[in-house]
Amino acid sequence: MSAPGPYETLLVEERADRVVVTLHRPEARNAISGLMIRELHAVCEQLEQDPKLLLLTGQGGVFAGGADIAELLERGRDEALQGINSRLFERVRRLPMPTLAAVDGWALGGGAELSYACDLRIAGPDAVFGNPEPGLGILAAAGACWRLPELVGESVAKQALLAGRNLDAAAALAAGLVIDVVPAEKLLDEAHALLDRMARSSATALRLTKLVVDSPGAHPIADDLAQAVLFEGQDKRDRMTRFLEKRSSRE
Repeated sequence: MSAPGPYETLLVEERADRVVVTLHRPEARNAISGLMIRELHAVCEQLEQDPKLLLLTGQGGVFAGGADIAELLERGRDEALQGINSRLFERVRRLPMPTLAAVDGWALGGGAELSYACDLRIAGPDAVFGNPEPGLGILAAAGACWRLPELVGESVAKQALLAGRNLDAAAALAAGLVIDVVPAEKLLDEAHALLDRMARSSATALRLTKLVVDSPGAHPIADDLAQAVLFEGQDKRDRMTRFLEKRSSRE
């Protein structure tokens, strides 16, 4: 993997028909920081100008352990209304060519929502999808509250969003969240094989098919409004502070 350009949190490899992006914050389980958001926007801009397939994965056996809690703790109403994460994930969702997330290890919170924004997901045996946001005093406001029901149905989505159920690889496959579960050492090879299959189709047909299948939604606004209320609450600050203190005591 190479990382051309100013990227600090991503490894980016450009091929003739696809771009491979690896989330790369090994010190934080690839947690999605503000810098990573900005760098992913730059990748999206490139793919909007020069449409290609996108393969998104994580470094070190983890997809993304969530959003950066330390940064979330400091965000308030105004930041929630900006939709910092949700606007990026919606941009990923609306990229002109198909997108694929190759997930092994944790895909939690914002990491799970980033994978939900992709058109397809393929998983390694240790993949775990989860949205524990209510435990931190907030909601999964970057797409999970409406994308996940569309992907797996209302019942399974509520198990994840309300009851805190994590979906392991087998459960994700049974729910239709992932297209396949493959050995970890073959995950990227199988992901590229899937992209190879799509690349053999007409690029124009793929683009138009994606446009027809996708439908616009009003949810990001509703998500941002709800998150704005939660971001201002003391409960959120207390929960996130306890989380950070507990993590610091283990280090």
